[in-house]
Amino acid sequence: MSTEIRLSQSTAIRLEQARGKGMSDAAILRAIQAKDVAAFDAVSEEDYKYDEFFSYADEHGENLEAAVQEGYRITFNTRGGLGIWIEKAFGLQPENDFTVGEGIVHGLKLKPEQAEVLAKRLASNWVITDSKDVPEGQELTLKLRALV
Repeated sequence: MSTEIRLSQSTAIRLEQARGKGMSDAAILRAIQAKDVAAFDAVSEEDYKYDEFFSYADEHGENLEAAVQEGYRITFNTRGGLGIWIEKAFGLQPENDFTVGEGIVHGLKLKPEQAEVLAKRLASNWVITDSKDVPEGQELTLKLRALV
């Protein structure tokens, strides 16, 4: 029986940022195996650098290699962080493609395979409360579990 791979929101955002900017999983894995921070220079952003990517993962027991290969679940999502993760993971823009409010994300239109990824990655403090079919695939509403 395999255990679920857990990543912090910050680590997950950086992983999806690398993927979203064109780094293949193979290239990400090579960088992880070599602990090569410089491999992420081309995908680094001012607010999301990779300087402490490996040391944080090591310190917090995050298995980056397994997360890339098998998938992961985020340990805890803040509302702002969830919006950023959605932006990085699916290439969507907050306020244009979905809205993040107090304890709610609504108007999030995803392809069925993207909705499946979201359901697997979403931290347990958030739940998908509504899903309806739309031409793009599915329109989802997410809420903080405490508000459901």
